[in-house]
Amino acid sequence: MDKKTCAYLCSGCGIGEALDMEALAEVVTGEMSMDCKSGDYLCGEAGRAMILKDIEDEGVNTIVIGACSPRVMEQEFNFGEDKITVRANLREQVVWSEVKPAEGEEPHAEAAEFLQETAADYMRMACTRAKKTKLPEPFTLEEINKKILVMGGGIAGLTAAKEAAAAGYEVTVVEKSDSLGGMALNWRKSFPTKAPWTALEDNPVADLIAAVEGDSRISIKTGTEVARIAGAPGAFRVSMKAAGTRTEWDAPFKVTSEERDLIDKGEMEDPNVGFKNYMDEDKAAEMHGAVVLATGWKPADVSEYEHLGYGTLKNVVTNAEFEELAKQGTVPANVAFIQSPGGAKSDNDFPYCNSVTSMVALKQAQYVCEDNPDGRAYVLYQHMRTPGSMELYYKNVQDTDNIFLTKASVTKVEQNGDKLTVSADDTLLGENLNLDVDMVVLAAGMVPTTKDAATVNLAYRQGPAFADLDLFGGYADSHFICFPYETRRTGIYTCGGVRKAETIEETIDDATGAALKAIQCLESTDRGVSVHPRSGDMTYPDFFMQRCTQCKRCTEECPFGALDDDAKGTPLPNNTRCRRCGTCMGSCPERIIGFSDYNIDLIGSMIKAVEVPEDDDDRLRILVFACENDAYPALDMAGMKRLGINHMVRFIPVRCLGSVNMAWIRDALSAGMDGAMLLGCTYGDNYQCHFVKGSEIANKRMDNIGDTLSTLGLESERCATEQVAITDYDKIPRIINDFVDEIVEMGPNPFKGF
Repeated sequence: MDKKTCAYLCSGCGIGEALDMEALAEVVTGEMSMDCKSGDYLCGEAGRAMILKDIEDEGVNTIVIGACSPRVMEQEFNFGEDKITVRANLREQVVWSEVKPAEGEEPHAEAAEFLQETAADYMRMACTRAKKTKLPEPFTLEEINKKILVMGGGIAGLTAAKEAAAAGYEVTVVEKSDSLGGMALNWRKSFPTKAPWTALEDNPVADLIAAVEGDSRISIKTGTEVARIAGAPGAFRVSMKAAGTRTEWDAPFKVTSEERDLIDKGEMEDPNVGFKNYMDEDKAAEMHGAVVLATGWKPADVSEYEHLGYGTLKNVVTNAEFEELAKQGTVPANVAFIQSPGGAKSDNDFPYCNSVTSMVALKQAQYVCEDNPDGRAYVLYQHMRTPGSMELYYKNVQDTDNIFLTKASVTKVEQNGDKLTVSADDTLLGENLNLDVDMVVLAAGMVPTTKDAATVNLAYRQGPAFADLDLFGGYADSHFICFPYETRRTGIYTCGGVRKAETIEETIDDATGAALKAIQCLESTDRGVSVHPRSGDMTYPDFFMQRCTQCKRCTEECPFGALDDDAKGTPLPNNTRCRRCGTCMGSCPERIIGFSDYNIDLIGSMIKAVEVPEDDDDRLRILVFACENDAYPALDMAGMKRLGINHMVRFIPVRCLGSVNMAWIRDALSAGMDGAMLLGCTYGDNYQCHFVKGSEIANKRMDNIGDTLSTLGLESERCATEQVAITDYDKIPRIINDFVDEIVEMGPNPFKGF
């Protein structure tokens, strides 16, 4: 692309009143050698018409906009995918972020100059970025498969298949049992789904099975399991096998570098003996474009609670077993439903209990009264959860004759002739209970199938299972806040009990959402753009393999398993798996990875474009790399609130802190910058990072560079990382300004001017 560049300066929204626009234009035309024009409101009809005229008449194809934040007016400044557009944030992060003097104080004598210098630096960086940016070209597969694989034939899987087929897509349903329906086959009734929220409804599973079996777009494979899933979105290679069997195409276990060394030394047995290498291609595999994981759940093990008698007393059953009994016929006349294990001083629920298990107890208590005119049901709980409209259902059950509910701590269940005696303390009645019943039902929780097995069975370098299952109790991590359905593996979406505990109604909604995400994945992949969270991004990482040292950092640090490697350790990108976070770029010590509009050289050049004055304590320069997902929007909001940020700071938005290569920090300090900060998302167990591991990885890298600075005689405190949320706009100015104060106290960078 032969570039024809032009910069446009907007004087609206107070920008022209605060800045010398002619001087700013001179920076663009003089220092940056770029044409420059001005307008009152570039987002308005006249401003946009001026730019479009230059595009049409002058052939301008690379546009720099000095105006408001790139997070606003996106459509107004969108001139087509064949144009490069770069935005300089002169409004929110310059004019609106100016530190105002306290009441009764005079402004700094050079305040106007400070503001002008800040604006000039942002224009320098924007012009540099425009010059260094290449027009991205989408990555497209030679051949894309748009068939959707649904793993699991229960309510969730059947619904996902039905909805995807209704949208015109071919679907394969794989179910390991010999029939469709899953756990729902054993359910007698389902919860109310409409007002007045009191009457149980028919189980919809039979109708769902009929709809799926009658749809010509849906292929059904019962008695079948997925042995492995290789490849990437648009081209997944799915190897299948008879349920319960072992084949050479089973997904191999992950083997770390340390374990591989032990295996090679004969000190450890290879767990993958008999399995094909994860990079081997199964010629018999079936091609699919996206996967919906709907493998459901299983009841939690309650046998550890010996005082409750499960496994030793005949008529102590789980809620799942009781439901099956109710489906087959009548239920006993007197039943105690125990929601919590109780015991000494314990108010915990059974593992994996939730609102669904609470409502199941209410439903099954109704069965007792429906089947037995004189029946009695006792619901003993520590916590009763009935969210939303289900509260009306709860109240209706409370008002039902012969159903008794009380908070209680169950101390023991004993055989008493042909009865069972349930003893409980600490009841709402203020007295201990001894109930003689025919059956005891324990509220076994809903454990996702991913907890104890790989389940998805990926042939990926990072192993067959989803990452960090232990962090979420075995549930597939999907970043519940921002990205429901999406897993750490692009193109694979979860729904139903494998994602979270749900009612049938919730599962149907959930499965519909997962099917739509799978379709979005297919269509985005077909267009050659990123699926999520940078939806529509046409860039993808480019590797200069000639300089690769096979260090494996990129393959190990990629949060999404987008990179495989060959026997030598050379990275093998799978671009349709990629989320475009740039973590691989940040990890590479050789700096061989980059994107057309975001790479080491581009950001490094922007850093060097910042003017660094020498030996002026009022003109120190601190660089802040701000995550564009949370930190950068929070900075914009701080500007909107007119919360002042020190004039010495320059912000560079980054895709994720994981993409920050430590070369940028070195470049900044070498250029005379006096400090550098990474401003990103919370990491750890309650992580908020859109790219899961970016902030955590960046923090570790900064620890290392702190050590390096110390060896060079620079204070390690000149570099810092801070965690913020998008809602922390009111805290961010204090965080940044306090850091500036620390740098000021240290004094200028001693390498300034070298």
